[in-house]
Amino acid sequence: MLEQVQIIEENGDAKFAVIPFDEYVALRELLSDEEKRADYLDYLHAQRVKAQESQRYTLAEVKTALGF
Repeated sequence: MLEQVQIIEENGDAKFAVIPFDEYVALRELLSDEEKRADYLDYLHAQRVKAQESQRYTLAEVKTALGF
């Protein structure tokens, strides 16, 4: 979501963000539904954590660490 944003500047400062109408409708729906909003915020948090974490584990490694 929001991959196609155009920023309109005035005197070098960002003033407006223009997004495709379909994305606007989806965003409005997302923000008006508390459960969807919470899910999306969880997703964004997971993406940030994933980007920061450089260590990756295989499924076998996770199972071994958890005793499965």
